[in-house]
Amino acid sequence: MSLLSVSNLSKSYDPVDIFTGVTFSLPYRARYAIVGPNGVGKTSLLRILAGQDTASGGMVHLARGASIGYLPQEAAFGAEHTLWEECLGAFETVREQEAELKRLEAEMSSPDLDEETMEEVLEHYGVLQARFEHHGGYDYEQQITKVLTGLGFGPEYYHYPLNHLSGGQRTRALLARLLLAGHDLLLLDEPTNHLDIAAVEWLEKFLKDWDGSLLFVSHDRYFIDRVATHVLEMWRGSIEVYRGNYSNYVQQREIRWAEREEFFLTEKARLINEMDYIKRNMAGQNVAQARGKLRRLSRYLEAVEQVGFEGVRGKQWGEIAEEVDYGNPMNMAEAEERIKALQPPVHQHRKLNLRLKPKRRSGNVILRTKNLQVGYPGNPLFETDDIEFWRLDRAAIIGPNGAGKSTFLKTMLEQLPPLRGEVTPGASLDIAYFAQAHEGLDPTKSLLQEIDSMAPKWLPGQIRDYLAQFLFTGEDVFKPVSVLSGGERGRLALAKLALSDANLLLMDEPTNHLDIPAQEILQDVLANFDGTVILVSHDRYLIDALATQIWEIDPEDHRLYVFKGTYTEYRTQQEKVETPVIQEDTAEKVNYTKQKKDRNRARNEDRRRLERLNEIETLISIVETKRNSLAEKLENPPSDPGKIRKLAEEYEQAEKRLNELMEEWGSLQEEAT
Repeated sequence: MSLLSVSNLSKSYDPVDIFTGVTFSLPYRARYAIVGPNGVGKTSLLRILAGQDTASGGMVHLARGASIGYLPQEAAFGAEHTLWEECLGAFETVREQEAELKRLEAEMSSPDLDEETMEEVLEHYGVLQARFEHHGGYDYEQQITKVLTGLGFGPEYYHYPLNHLSGGQRTRALLARLLLAGHDLLLLDEPTNHLDIAAVEWLEKFLKDWDGSLLFVSHDRYFIDRVATHVLEMWRGSIEVYRGNYSNYVQQREIRWAEREEFFLTEKARLINEMDYIKRNMAGQNVAQARGKLRRLSRYLEAVEQVGFEGVRGKQWGEIAEEVDYGNPMNMAEAEERIKALQPPVHQHRKLNLRLKPKRRSGNVILRTKNLQVGYPGNPLFETDDIEFWRLDRAAIIGPNGAGKSTFLKTMLEQLPPLRGEVTPGASLDIAYFAQAHEGLDPTKSLLQEIDSMAPKWLPGQIRDYLAQFLFTGEDVFKPVSVLSGGERGRLALAKLALSDANLLLMDEPTNHLDIPAQEILQDVLANFDGTVILVSHDRYLIDALATQIWEIDPEDHRLYVFKGTYTEYRTQQEKVETPVIQEDTAEKVNYTKQKKDRNRARNEDRRRLERLNEIETLISIVETKRNSLAEKLENPPSDPGKIRKLAEEYEQAEKRLNELMEEWGSLQEEAT
């Protein structure tokens, strides 16, 4: 039985269809992530499910008695109360029970209470006390403290009025209230938007252990990987369900697209052969058979044109007829033209066409620091390990909000002087800076003018063609920067970055406001960039894919530590290695480089086991998808016995391989524990 069922849901703003035919079921304890490019209706879908908006058509069914909590991207509070009072509101029933218990305790302490009444009060007290304990009545304040701490609120914020908090803090406050309220279903729209990495990792653990169901929209691929059990991809007005996390979804998506491409090619070839038969026999002895084939072919073409190849795949004529309005039969010439006009399925989203190419090669040493202290006069932020950074390395700077990550970038750019020590840049550096707030964009200029400032020799037509590669077309190019959305500003900043010819990129939160397709493209481009990258980001998926070094700012120690390795290696060490030793004579931690050299063989085995587990999980997803596809084909077998036999053999092989992988996965899990 499903907690939530959605059937043929649609949303339109006349005359524009946002989405149509959205159908899926959400089981109990499931975690479904909704992904897709900006503008496909992800937020609209959540708002409809939360009762904040109405659908244009279709049905939504929620299990009887189930409650829903909804987190919008920006939270608003009507009442004026404190953060702590807001969280207390999640325990309204418990607090009423608590007040009633205290009243009963006072009543029982009265000397005037007779024995019979005392027994009644005691019985009522016992029942209520059991309910109170069951609902966490004895530790609800500890629960509030735990959640607020996990989401980055220290005790100094507990008694802040909500209207004194920033927009991001108010959204975190609402998230805290929702996590505490014990809803059966949470609908979360970009829950990681206002969280630093530590808070996101806490939220991941909380949601994985939580007993309810979850449907969430997120551009954080690493978060989806850690939390989701299924992925719903919204695109071109519809929705598709994929099993597993984000990495599984990417693998399955490629397989599904390849299968559809193959089906299209096979079907189009079959239709061409059918047409050849009709043309050869229309005037011969088999004219009746040829005319019948033409009628069937006409109906099939109309069905494909109306519902697509995927809409007719694996269906009988009776099923197709319910979804299609048939017109008059086609003549041979019309049918032949319409077969030729059939286009392959469009799987790819409209993509950025981003290229980053240095104009010249930098020197081998990119950056050296010595005894460096970063900050502002009277407000030092942190000191750094001495850094020697080389060409083609990729460093990710991580740390909580306010730790000084952007300040460090500006110090390297020589926009801020160091408080102590020195920063020595390498030779032949051409530096480009991608600012988090896109300060390099002039809000009074149009998009055309912004690109003209980077390429003054280009003609207007060249600039328009270039902007089209970043999805700005038509009248978009005349818009002032001031009216652009966050995602549009990000794309424009990337367009300017690509014209810089830089060999060293300093990038401050480059994936902010970018949808997942754009994030994937940026990741691929940076991975193939023939230069050096220093990256400030909360995007752990991007960091894990690119970084060869992790520069961690620890605000408690007021120090930046250098870890030479990937983000996965860094996280593994964080979880398995004790806190680095403090040297009494220098009061400095042993740096991560030395710790890495001191790792013993057992740690390497753990790492290899983890890598193999991840590899096997991906393979299981791929083989399972292939097996299910073969099962579908066997349910509607071809007429050729040889092909049936081949399909059965392939299915048996896939089943055997799946069992082998599951057995190996289980063995590795036992070793890990």
